[in-house]
Amino acid sequence: MMWPMVPFSQVAEIVTGNTPPRKNPENYGPGVPWVKPPDLDGWEPITCTNETLSPMGQKIARLLPEKTVLVCCIGSIGRVGIAGTTLSTNQQINSLIFGPSVSPRFGYYYCRFIPQVFQAAARKAVVPILNKSNFAKIKMPLPPLSEQRRIVKILDQADALRKKRADADAKAARILPALFYKMFGDPFLLMLKKESIPLGQFDLDLQNGFACGQKDVEAGIPHLRMNNIDDAGVLNLDLIRTVPTEKDEKHYRLQAGDVLFMGTNSEDKIGKTCVFFPPDDRHYLFSNHLIRIRISDDRINPEYLGTYLHLLWQKRFYPSISKRWVNQAAIAQGTLANIRVPVPNKQAISQLKRAFHELLLSRSRCLQSFKNLEDLFATLLHRSFTEDLTAQWREAHMKELLAEMEEQAKYLSKTESKV
Repeated sequence: MMWPMVPFSQVAEIVTGNTPPRKNPENYGPGVPWVKPPDLDGWEPITCTNETLSPMGQKIARLLPEKTVLVCCIGSIGRVGIAGTTLSTNQQINSLIFGPSVSPRFGYYYCRFIPQVFQAAARKAVVPILNKSNFAKIKMPLPPLSEQRRIVKILDQADALRKKRADADAKAARILPALFYKMFGDPFLLMLKKESIPLGQFDLDLQNGFACGQKDVEAGIPHLRMNNIDDAGVLNLDLIRTVPTEKDEKHYRLQAGDVLFMGTNSEDKIGKTCVFFPPDDRHYLFSNHLIRIRISDDRINPEYLGTYLHLLWQKRFYPSISKRWVNQAAIAQGTLANIRVPVPNKQAISQLKRAFHELLLSRSRCLQSFKNLEDLFATLLHRSFTEDLTAQWREAHMKELLAEMEEQAKYLSKTESKV
């Protein structure tokens, strides 16, 4: 049996938020959360925001009840959140207060499933806009409430595993910094000690990468760029650009153990650092935004230096030594070479190296686990809103689905016990 498709306007009250006048600062202060599009990034119900509306501001804004579904309709169209408490929003967000025929979480999951529908319905402009009347016409499936509750229960189970995976990843990202602080101390204070020496006094080679306007060249050479160093100080290969094969020059090829330092980026990103270990047998090159540090000195190793330099980024040290211009900052080779580095004992850096590689292996496993969870969740979302997650499908596949969830839960528990 086909589920009826009904417009939002038939099953929900639609509310567009607003901004109380800022000329009166008394509108803002301790009070209810005031949601803006960046607050819609996460999957958790929204209970707090950077800005809040005071009781005076609440008299101007429309207060929304818990479980209201929030959809960004100006700019970053398709971002979705759900209220975890009474709150209000700005004018870039349309909210759905569902009536008795729709489970709010069913409506929330459906909105997460259709970002392209929201975007297609938007008026194309310099800043895309999905106006309230077009938003109200968007249709959603309306199965019986009992079926909605069954679908939500399954999606909540899968979503809980995704959240648990994210928590485990966050804990894992804190292990190496915590170990460094425990073994060596605060990197900023270490840099100030007289026993520290300039990086350029170690036996190493510094090399800037090269710029290339061509990217995503078929059968080209991987060319690592700014996006390939993540905020955890780990090589991120989710997106790899490729350049023409004639760019494959020996002095731009990366080797296992090369330290990659982000020498040019926005002020808050310069100095991010990772250690390169090849994921396959291809040659890897690097862009002019990065500086490659190749170490040939037994007093330090790449794992120690990469961690130390990245922790200085976390301490926000690099803007103080960078050259700045509009929207960008840079650290030249000479400036990098003058950064003072403490010389640790060999036993300590060997211990850090072992921990570093154990965490890399754990991260690889975590990424595969995360991919499995994302694939599972995507499959469930698709089946939920194409009427494939029916009683017949559940009967045929629920045993397999629960086994997959149980396997993921066991793996996540093991990971958490290590962190």
